[in-house]
Amino acid sequence: MFIRIVKMSFHEEKIPLFLDNFHSVKNDIRNFPGNNFLELYQDKNNPSIFFTYSVWNEESDLETYRNSDLFKSVWAYTKAFFNDKPQAWSVDKLESLP
Repeated sequence: MFIRIVKMSFHEEKIPLFLDNFHSVKNDIRNFPGNNFLELYQDKNNPSIFFTYSVWNEESDLETYRNSDLFKSVWAYTKAFFNDKPQAWSVDKLESLP
């Protein structure tokens, strides 16, 4: 299992455009081969900051997605709305408590 967390910060007036696009592509991302889970979070203290949390079978599955036409079109559209450089972390889950 491979987990990817991405932090994105948007110009406030662009948030509705980002959300509309996310809702239109979320199922395609979630159903991309190797993806097992996808969530979108919004920061409670700064509503311009969002995080995606995705779970992949292998790191290579994420790389295949990142090289896909789907990712390229989503990222090209989304990055135009950023007000800061995005950050990404690749992490391993060590524990999960019910």
